[in-house]
Amino acid sequence: MDWITSDGLTDYDEAVAFMEARASAIAAGEAEECIWLLEHPPLYTAGTSARREDLTDPDRFPVYESKRGGQYTYHGPGQRVVYVMLDVGRRGKDVRRFVQQLEEWVIATMDQFNLRGHIREGRVGVWIVRDDKPLTTSGAKPEDKIAAIGIRLRKWVSFHGISINVEPDLSHFDGIVPCGITEHGVTSLVDLGLPVTMGDLDVALRKSFDQVIGPLPAHAAQD
Repeated sequence: MDWITSDGLTDYDEAVAFMEARASAIAAGEAEECIWLLEHPPLYTAGTSARREDLTDPDRFPVYESKRGGQYTYHGPGQRVVYVMLDVGRRGKDVRRFVQQLEEWVIATMDQFNLRGHIREGRVGVWIVRDDKPLTTSGAKPEDKIAAIGIRLRKWVSFHGISINVEPDLSHFDGIVPCGITEHGVTSLVDLGLPVTMGDLDVALRKSFDQVIGPLPAHAAQD
């Protein structure tokens, strides 16, 4: 397993080109699995289920058509993007379970900061219940999204992945309807009052990965 951490801001097209090449190499048995931690300049991406009306400010930042699952999302400075190039074929060939593992990975990472993340039926990603905000019009506690998940598989190897809000400019999310959901907001670790750095999150991500997902099983057979 290769762990790569990039400093500065990584161009989106360059990141996609790297992921596609690495995924092909993994599928061919020519490269190790890879987790890539980076930040992008401000941009919006449209997943395969994106609805044009959810791009409410199309001229604000560059918009990239993405082949990952999901709808519109934002990437930018202060957000940790976690690209996962993992051999799902050798990890059980269960895409639903793999996405659940990614969600569990984020939740276990948040737990290290004493923050409880939640999964909601029909809402991909990880959510935080806001006890510090007024109840919604339906009388429920409001929930804000702290992490988005969207992957693509090619020859049973994943790419794209997860984005976790550490300290992005949350107003940048205003140009889209994040993941097509209007009744819930977006938050970050710092917005929640946690003085977490990108380095702190990276350490927690690596520790939680080993606990939740772990290395490729030694007995896994290559098809």
